[in-house]
Amino acid sequence: MNTIELTYHLKDIDAIAASILEHLKSKTILFNGTMGSGKTTFINAMLKAMGSDDLATSPTFSIINEYNIPNDKVYHFDFYRIESLDEAYNFGIEDYLASDHWLFLEWPERIEELLPEDAQNITITSIDDNIRSLKLTIDNKLLTEHNAMTETEILD
Repeated sequence: MNTIELTYHLKDIDAIAASILEHLKSKTILFNGTMGSGKTTFINAMLKAMGSDDLATSPTFSIINEYNIPNDKVYHFDFYRIESLDEAYNFGIEDYLASDHWLFLEWPERIEELLPEDAQNITITSIDDNIRSLKLTIDNKLLTEHNAMTETEILD
């Protein structure tokens, strides 16, 4: 496993999201972090970097939001309220996971047994009101020469 670690100010979130997109080798991204750490805010920045005009909102109550990007879609899940795998099956999670669309999953540990092996992890930690720490975990099986190093960067 390789990890890219970034500490950034919220004013730089768009540049950080664009940078992270360059390192992704899977379209299934697991977002980890405590409530209020900025997962949906970062997803919004990623959508913008992907060319979407949509605004990401937390799908805590709807469980899934759909966004359009050029030539594709992003499905944004929030599994915080999921009590069992049966609930995930009831809304057709297996169809989404089998699709070739982007999947952004918040609280993925609630459906851990269903997650694809090639999913990549992003963990966001709030350091203070305007500073976040982000870790992108890259499975060695997904590495290319382009991203085969660990990067640590601090942006103010």
